[in-house]
Amino acid sequence: MKKIILIPDSFKGTMSSGEICAIMEEQIKKHCPRAEIVSIPVADGGEGSVDSFLAAVGGEKVTIPVKGPFMEDIDGFYGLIDGGDTAVIEMAACAGLPLVGDRLHPDKTTTYGVGQILADAAARGCKKIIVGLGGSATNDFGAGAGAAAGIRFLDGGGKEFVPSGESLSRIRHIDKTGMPPELAAAEIITMCDIDNPLYGPAGAAHVFGPQKGADPAMVEFLDAQLRSMSETVIRELGVDVSALPGAGAAGGMGGGMAAFFNSRLQMGIETVLDTVRFDTLLSGADLVFSGEGKIDTQSLRGKVVIGVARRAKKQGVPVIAVVGDIGDNIEGAYDEGVSAIFSINRRAVPFQEARTHSKDNLAFAMDNFLRLVTVVEASAGIRQKSR
Repeated sequence: MKKIILIPDSFKGTMSSGEICAIMEEQIKKHCPRAEIVSIPVADGGEGSVDSFLAAVGGEKVTIPVKGPFMEDIDGFYGLIDGGDTAVIEMAACAGLPLVGDRLHPDKTTTYGVGQILADAAARGCKKIIVGLGGSATNDFGAGAGAAAGIRFLDGGGKEFVPSGESLSRIRHIDKTGMPPELAAAEIITMCDIDNPLYGPAGAAHVFGPQKGADPAMVEFLDAQLRSMSETVIRELGVDVSALPGAGAAGGMGGGMAAFFNSRLQMGIETVLDTVRFDTLLSGADLVFSGEGKIDTQSLRGKVVIGVARRAKKQGVPVIAVVGDIGDNIEGAYDEGVSAIFSINRRAVPFQEARTHSKDNLAFAMDNFLRLVTVVEASAGIRQKSR
């Protein structure tokens, strides 16, 4: 094999995408020392997304002072790629759960810092901005980000304020005229791998509120706030995002990105593949290794393995999925372009035990597969010579 592409998702709770690429590459070099190996670490938009993009395509990491989830002063960051024309932002950098620790208050936290980063990237000349949603501690519809980016939110008395999850229903008027023109003109793509609506039983508050600290009463309260915000956005901006797939991501910020910034919500893997110019990289490739912690029916909706396989299939490049677990009813993956699926688990043990052996198990699985490939190639060569 002359060229192999590695583009796995992380194995949640065990290995990052970068770690997986390193282990795969080490094993490939043992068996195919002359092969060109292209490693593309993948992140889902949450913590680590900026570093993954920079590792994949190169670029610069920018650090700026911003406001954190409780409007405290922190250092935020984002990545510059494509010669500075494109910015990559992970909202978790200034509004993520790790930043609040035990202070879980989705009614009071804000995405204000995300808006500061958006404005800074646009002012720096970025024409395209990629925003990753994931791991948020907020439920403010992204209104905090909007406020930091020049959008004015006014209450019934005409007083301007920065909304949080508990005060969305106070908004009576939304004025977008203060948004910097360079930000308004930028192409903004939001990485969003869930399709939850804004509110209701499958919405932001009900599905994700509890993990952010909301008890049942607060869940209902936050859901009502998002419903109110949806009505306000329809009235003030003429945009209805209530049923938009992904609007409920990151405490409703998926909806806010669409409403305030005219952003396109897109599956994370599609954004990654476009950004790294995956279709071009496939030229001359003999094989693609992808993978994720568990491949199941949820994966078939277009997560990393399937997103990669769909692109590779168009160019006739086989895709091998190396995964932690294999769920039921995943035969559809083969129709999407996956050639084979291998689990790294050698023994049937609980996840908490299996995760401690994940790196060794991945190395063993890759070594084993490559031994098979070497034997098959050698056998094919012998048969060809005998003809």
